[in-house]
Order: sequence, then structure tokens, then C-alpha cells
Amino acid sequence: MDFLVGGLAGVGAGFFSNPFDVVKTRMQLQGELRARGQHNVYYKNVPHAIYTIIKHDGVASLQKGLVPALWFQLVVNGVRLGIYQHADDYGLLRDELNNTKFINSMFFGSLAGMVGAFFGSPLQLVKTQLMSYSSEKIAVGTQHAHSGMTYAIMKIYKKNGLSGLFRGAHGMMIRNSIGSASQIASFSISKEWMDNNNLFQQSKYLSAFIAGNIGAIMKTVTLTPMDVIMTRLYNQAVDVNGRGLLYTGILDCARKITKTEGLLAFYKGIGPSYLRQAPHSVLLLVFWDMLKDFEKHLGLKKLNA
Repeated sequence: MDFLVGGLAGVGAGFFSNPFDVVKTRMQLQGELRARGQHNVYYKNVPHAIYTIIKHDGVASLQKGLVPALWFQLVVNGVRLGIYQHADDYGLLRDELNNTKFINSMFFGSLAGMVGAFFGSPLQLVKTQLMSYSSEKIAVGTQHAHSGMTYAIMKIYKKNGLSGLFRGAHGMMIRNSIGSASQIASFSISKEWMDNNNLFQQSKYLSAFIAGNIGAIMKTVTLTPMDVIMTRLYNQAVDVNGRGLLYTGILDCARKITKTEGLLAFYKGIGPSYLRQAPHSVLLLVFWDMLKDFEKHLGLKKLNA
């Protein structure tokens, strides 16, 4: 049940944050392996990017990749929040005073994020390629022209086999491990601190809302460099053997970005990344809190029946 609760929380949050994910993906691919000033800038900032996408591709394009995005949320957050909750249920996260242990929270948050990322990696691969596809006038990165999630999965599988669908999974595991640890630990610690000190208790979920924002900031700062790398790796074209035509792996991608675009390129798309992470983290963690309360309520009903 813990895995279902986590997955449903992710799906609920993912629907609202998906448009910012589309913008983030386009901005991270913009100017790929080109020095500043040596490429067209189609997406200047978040409002301009939204306007440009709507103008050339229509309003519906802001929800490109929504189907694999929601499945990704169901799988990844179902696994990672489920594992984290189980660790809490088994008493692995708290001390004798029932306060969260920061190191334990970081460890299990990292482990849970890593496991979830492995299972969700094929969906992230497909999602990235669907989100990047656009009108030729505003195209950035490799254009894959998939007609939908099922078509993309079958196309990748037929060309490169099962390993092709899990291309870049190790990088995704590192990315999610970092993001999950920073998000869950900062959320748990800050929410617990507010609750223990009677701060922001005017509403049952107000402290969860504020703690979710803190988690979003921490996750955005720590996650973005690896997120840029993974967007590039997932979106690049590959040969018949599944090897990337632009990058051979994480280190090669990082080296080439540094050499051609500079260190600031690792924070490309941080604006839409935060605008995605903020509502997503808040909705995800508040939904998680609400669904856990609902689960407890149902459990009490069963006990009283």
C-alpha cells in the first residue's frame, strides 16, 4: 500500500508540473555543444519559452510526453516513497525521541531514489525524446519524431533491444539518488522541526507545504547539473549498437559541455527546473502526507469494524 500511495502522489503532482518539464528539456538542449553566442536562442526565459512553444506547436505541446511522465511518476515515486516509508515503519529513520536522523534519512532517501530511477529509466528516456520534438523553426537537440509512448518504446526496442531502453540508467540512478536524498531529508527534517516548535500549524498541511518548498530548492540546486547531463544523454542519437553519437557517457558529456559551453551550462534550465520542482515537490509531498493520513484512517476503520 505504501508503494501505491507514493505512486499516486507522484501522478497527481506530475500532471501540473509537466509543462515546466517540457520547457526545462528544451532549454537544456538549446545550444548543445555550441559556445555562447554561436547558436540560435529560441527560448530566452520561461515566459518566452512558453509563448514560443504555444505559437509554433500549440497549447497542447506544453503537455508533450505527459503519458510516460505520469507512468514515470507512478513507478519512481511509488518505489522510492514506498521504500522510504517502509524504512520509517521499521524504525530505521528515527531516534528514541522519534526525531528523524538526518544521516539515516539521507541514506534511505538516496537508496530509494536510486532503485526507483532504475525501474523508471526507460520512461524517462522516452519522455525526454517526446518533449524535445518540436516544429523545425524552434527545434533543439536531436529530433526523434515519435508518435507516442508505445511507438517510441517499440522503435527503441527494435533498434537496440532491451539494453537500448535502459541506456543511461546508471546516470539516472545517480541523478535521482542525489535529488531524492536532498528532497526527502530536507522535507522530513524541516517539517518535523516546524511541527515540534509549533510553527505554521494554522492548517494541518501548512508545514508540509512550506517543507515541500524547502525540499524543492534543495533538490533543484543539487540535481540540475546531473539533470542537464541526463537530458543530453537521453536525447542524443545512437548508432545501430546503441552507442551515442555525441557522448560516450556521463564523464564524456560533462567534459564536452565544460569545454564548449562553459560551467554555467550545467545550470541551463534551472529556472523552469525550479518552477517544475516547486509545485511538483509541494504537491507530491503534501499529497503523500494526505494519502498516508487517509490510509491510516482506513486502517483504523478496519480495526474498528
